[in-house]
Amino acid sequence: MKLTVVGCSGSFPSAESACSSYLVEADGFRLLLDMGNGALGELQRHCGLYDLDAIFLSHLHADHCIDMCGYFVARYYRHDGGRCPAIPVHGPEGTEQRLTTAYADTPSASSMSEVFDFHTLKPGHFEIGPFSVRTERLAHPVEAYGIRLEHGGRTLTYSGDTGVCDGLDDLAAGADLFLCEASFTHGKEDIPDLHLNGREAGAYAQRANAGRLVLTHIPPWTDPQQTLRDATAVYTGPTDVAHPGAVYEI
Repeated sequence: MKLTVVGCSGSFPSAESACSSYLVEADGFRLLLDMGNGALGELQRHCGLYDLDAIFLSHLHADHCIDMCGYFVARYYRHDGGRCPAIPVHGPEGTEQRLTTAYADTPSASSMSEVFDFHTLKPGHFEIGPFSVRTERLAHPVEAYGIRLEHGGRTLTYSGDTGVCDGLDDLAAGADLFLCEASFTHGKEDIPDLHLNGREAGAYAQRANAGRLVLTHIPPWTDPQQTLRDATAVYTGPTDVAHPGAVYEI
């Protein structure tokens, strides 16, 4: 598997990064994890507009899904070659309605489904292209999912957005790469069921015996180096702060 960080800023874009979006590739199949603010433009640095094979939306906060509205325009109104066939989009209950409302002026109430083949996420196991997938509902104010991808004996886990909860331990166990949110600063913010801090992300990685921890979803107002120090205080494996364009071979 190959992971490319498209965007990694938490809550809103920074001057350096779009919001959450991560491209995962294997056997020629391209799966995008989230498409937050600014991600559609950055994505085109790494693959063509029409080269994605499936999309996973961890939850329906704007910083994880809002650029789907722009992607709707690209697929629905494409002139050369005509309207695109529907691409699978795996998201929480109500994803189609959320995106239709956000766009606010689709030609009809069903226009989104003409270019997006919506699949409702539930906790469980299924396949997306060559990937064996496991999803768990995690702790966030809206319905939110983490995802575990397995391919060729290797494992990638992405937390999405979550506070402390048992489901993340299950998803992260033995992951070769653990892409984990760390929005808060240890000792500063402490809001249950919303986000993790660097120390909590590191503790999850340590318990999971993860091969590598990549900290992501760090908002512009948070010091990423402090987050990194907090994580490495409790996790003994290799640890990075995500940045746009970073590539990991898993």
